Amino acid sequence: MSVHEEINKAIAAHAMWKQKLRVAIDTGVCESTPDKVKMDNNCAFGKWLHERIDPKVKGTAHYKEVVDLHARFHKEAGSILELALNGNTDDANKLMKIGSNFSSLSAGLTLKMKSWREHLMDSKES
Repeated sequence: MSVHEEINKAIAAHAMWKQKLRVAIDTGVCESTPDKVKMDNNCAFGKWLHERIDPKVKGTAHYKEVVDLHARFHKEAGSILELALNGNTDDANKLMKIGSNFSSLSAGLTLKMKSWREHLMDSKES
């Protein structure tokens, strides 16, 4: 699968995680654990970023920025999940609201992945 396709899948998957967090806040249930969610190499995109990506791509600024944002996104998502599973719905909702660190990380990660994808289309980095 090309870098372009991996990025497209990752954008969709991380948007779905926002929904999973909402469900966890509402129900107190999730198929994953906070510790697993906090690790940025457990999701398909994280495994690809850390294990399967072309080594030449790892030296690019886009890659480094995406890896950093992706890791921060997962740490924040795991913290929110932990609150949700412990019944701290008010605090979990606060961490998810617009303008929160999670919201900013999520938007920033999506924008950076889209920028990387556009750069790839222009340069054929993939």
